[in-house]
Amino acid sequence: MAGQIIARTLLVAGMACASAWGHSASAAPLDNANDYQQQREQFVQQMVDKHKFERSHVEQLLQQAQRDQAILDAIARPWEAKPWFQYYPIFLTEKRLAAGLKFWQEHQETLARAEQQFGVPAEIIVAIIGVETFYGGYLGNYPVLDALYTLGFHYPPRAKFFRSELEQYLLLTREEKLPATELKGSYAGAMGYGQFISSSYRHYAVDFDGDEIRDLLSNPVDAIGSVANYFAVHGWQKDQAVALKLGTDTQFDNYVSKGLKPEQTIAELQQLGLELPTPLASEQKAKVFSFELEQGHEYWLGLTNFYVITRYNHSPLYAMAVYQFSQQLKQAKQSPQ
Repeated sequence: MAGQIIARTLLVAGMACASAWGHSASAAPLDNANDYQQQREQFVQQMVDKHKFERSHVEQLLQQAQRDQAILDAIARPWEAKPWFQYYPIFLTEKRLAAGLKFWQEHQETLARAEQQFGVPAEIIVAIIGVETFYGGYLGNYPVLDALYTLGFHYPPRAKFFRSELEQYLLLTREEKLPATELKGSYAGAMGYGQFISSSYRHYAVDFDGDEIRDLLSNPVDAIGSVANYFAVHGWQKDQAVALKLGTDTQFDNYVSKGLKPEQTIAELQQLGLELPTPLASEQKAKVFSFELEQGHEYWLGLTNFYVITRYNHSPLYAMAVYQFSQQLKQAKQSPQ
């Protein structure tokens, strides 16, 4: 997510990041106090039995955690619910482009090393970090413990998922020797330059500067390597295209389908009558997406790498914003003013 969010300060958490699991429904109240107490006790017991935590320690952390209504309000109105023509201007700005080019220049050697090691282009990595946190400028102001507690015990639509992330968070803070009550992030509990949720931090973060610490919270070098690793593990295809613009003709609407994963090959789509402006390998998997304009729609062909971007945040809007921003960065880098 990832993500995927913005924590009202343009934080798009991603599944590496948590925006991938946003929900448009408003938070429902707990059924009753007994359900809450039962879920809380089950969680404590799980941490004790499964992970050998001290019961008193887990109970103390839960006592310190605060239910935050602002978090419940935020998850009920994800940015990805906007139409494309309102969504992309949030991210495709001259200010973000300038910041991205500066970040690229400052970390050129690290980005080149990440691209060589993981096969993920530098412009994609720079775009992700720019969309997520404006290069560390907006890391989030919500205590991560409060966010995961609030959503894990007071947000029924995704409570099971966020309790799992709370479990991962306690493991992460123990393993990395981080202060569980002090870390801050997005309203969905995503952290650091790349807005990794706790499970993604544990599984995909890498020590990319060799100091034996996986620091995504304050170390852009580790963040660069970790974003690249996340994409590589999720199937990024080196030197392959991401997406192809088809146009605005409504005929393309016939090929739009639900879901994110490309299931048909280029050959199969062409057999159905899809005309492509540029030749592509016939065996390549692809999927047609529709993006709402102020008038009409714009249609794009998403390829495997486009799908990989949606593994960071489960939204085609997010993936398209990242892709288009990456192309702006690449073009500006190659053709400086």
